[in-house]
Amino acid sequence: MAAVRDNQVVVVVAETGSGKTTQLPQMLLRAGMLSTAGRRLVVTQPRRVAAVSVAARVASEQGVALGTRIGYSVRFDERASPETLVKFVTDGMLLREMVRQPDLADYAVVMVDEAHERTVSTDILLGLLKDLCRFRGLNSESSDNAGDAGNGNSSMIRVIISSATMNAAKFSQFFNDAPVISVPGRLHPVERLYLRQPAHDMLGAVVQAVVDVHLEAGDDPGDILVFLTGQEDIELVARVLTERARSAGWQLLPAPIYAALPGADQALIFRPTPLGCRKVVLATNIAETSITVDGIRVVIDSGLVKQRAFDPRTGIDSLVVTACSRASGEQRAGRAGRTG
Repeated sequence: MAAVRDNQVVVVVAETGSGKTTQLPQMLLRAGMLSTAGRRLVVTQPRRVAAVSVAARVASEQGVALGTRIGYSVRFDERASPETLVKFVTDGMLLREMVRQPDLADYAVVMVDEAHERTVSTDILLGLLKDLCRFRGLNSESSDNAGDAGNGNSSMIRVIISSATMNAAKFSQFFNDAPVISVPGRLHPVERLYLRQPAHDMLGAVVQAVVDVHLEAGDDPGDILVFLTGQEDIELVARVLTERARSAGWQLLPAPIYAALPGADQALIFRPTPLGCRKVVLATNIAETSITVDGIRVVIDSGLVKQRAFDPRTGIDSLVVTACSRASGEQRAGRAGRTG
């Protein structure tokens, strides 16, 4: 909190599970740095499901109804009101707000979460925020004394950039050598095992890995999280696992999650696993960040991700399956050590 008061930009590198997404906004609330008089906090997330689920989590921890003091705004869905002090949005939505209101006068603090994902929207946002810091920093210095600035006056803007895995030095350098704060998490040690040879049939290898883990674990509790590339792969693996579990009499419960899935179906992955059953969460990289599914003990990672690629010859954007980055790999492995 002292760093946020004394500096306009702070880079926070915090391990998975340290609570940066859920606890930092609440700390700012408790410190009295936010008020409805133009001193609000906006937190960006790369994905809409993350923004919605984190907002619900923070609202429940605060003991308030979602849409009152804590709210969210994603494309085609908004739960916010004039009294909202902390708003979770997708980075695209904040860019849209900056088109309407370039100086972001409604906000005193902007927190760019999961900055390591480096979406186009995040990169553009960071560039605009750097300019905005110069504009609102100079304005506040000329119009307010230093004491007011330290208390979070409405004219000075503060930026917090946070991530679990990123090159903090580069982000700090971009924002004129902003201070970097490292927060230790409570990540449990994770053992990593790799295939000796690349899998020719990735989906078959994933199904076999799930079966092997399930049989090896026996009666030990603990759910499995599987990272796949997209909806088609997830539905196919879910179908195969359901059939194999039914024929062998296993208590396996496949639970898919991907961006196009309706909200009610997405919520199924957060429900407690029935006794004597093992939940297999089949996810795209949507479950890489910000979503914590309790009870995950094993992560099976295909190492692949679908990324949007632009073909200059055709002028068309398309989704291409490619290997995920090392930062994403670290993040995925970290999911296994969140709760045990």
